Amino acid sequence: MKTFNPIKNRYEFMALVAAHMCNPNGDPDMDNRPRRIPEVGLGVISDVAQKRDIRDYIQTAFPEQDILMRSGASVNREIAGAMMDVIEKNSLKGVKAGEKAKETSQRLCEKYWDVRAFGGVMSTGRNGGQIQGPVQIDMAVSYDPIEVEDITITRMCYTSGDYDTLQEFDDADAKMDENKKRTMGNKSFTPFGLYLIKGTVSASLAEKTGFSENDLDMLWESILQMYEHSSSSSKAGMSLVSPLIIFKHVGKAQKDNEKQQERQAKLGCAPAHLLYRLLSVKKKDSIECPMKVEDYDISFNASDIPDGVTVGFKYLPFDDVEWGTMNLEKYGINVK
Repeated sequence: MKTFNPIKNRYEFMALVAAHMCNPNGDPDMDNRPRRIPEVGLGVISDVAQKRDIRDYIQTAFPEQDILMRSGASVNREIAGAMMDVIEKNSLKGVKAGEKAKETSQRLCEKYWDVRAFGGVMSTGRNGGQIQGPVQIDMAVSYDPIEVEDITITRMCYTSGDYDTLQEFDDADAKMDENKKRTMGNKSFTPFGLYLIKGTVSASLAEKTGFSENDLDMLWESILQMYEHSSSSSKAGMSLVSPLIIFKHVGKAQKDNEKQQERQAKLGCAPAHLLYRLLSVKKKDSIECPMKVEDYDISFNASDIPDGVTVGFKYLPFDDVEWGTMNLEKYGINVK
């Protein structure tokens, strides 16, 4: 069994994401149009979509890290494999479903980065239990209603016909009307949307899954990079436009009582919603339809950071977190 050194501090994090002439997160129930809250028109990027981009980056950047929720994977097979590791046999004959659920959950956490981070429902198949992950990400919501545009696109080739020989393909092509040698399709996008992504990392749950400081560093890097390595025709306009803002709970200094400070650092010294409110984003009065980040007034209220919490900023994926610094002006963020 692997030995991990789980994180000792609770964290909250947030960052601004801009979507320009792209589809931030298509809704399959709405013909893959950008997700919106119908009543108010605000754009939405689901937590599942964000986790998918993080997983994809981890697979690309850290090939030594296994990912359970990967494309085409059989979850039941991976649960069975983890259970075989636990009983040290290559067959589960005679082993009842759920018989080694606790040990199997532990093995899944040891083996897969995304299980250590996000947890998962592993109660299918041979039943590996349910794992609550320390990293939880909220649905990202845009600051203003987004417009959704639908356009027709043309592909200057066609896909009709299926023949046994290339000559038959050529003969059919020669008989086809030139105007039919193209196909039409639709594409949905939003001209612009500014979203806030945010989440929390629990030290208490990290103890159970083994989520370590090294895992945490990979998480920060993957958030900053997740849109750089998931580029496609629908996602090319996605980008983080602010540093990753990280709140670390360190506890209030306790004279002759280090255990109490450690307890506060682990459980947190302020509720997450108060920390998220320290970032203020408002559309400028002169702007009716925002089309860029500069159309917003953005400020960070550093004077209201609660006792026992320190703030850090990660600007570039391979740089260290800058703790306690307020070099935000270069990113267009005013510090109060």
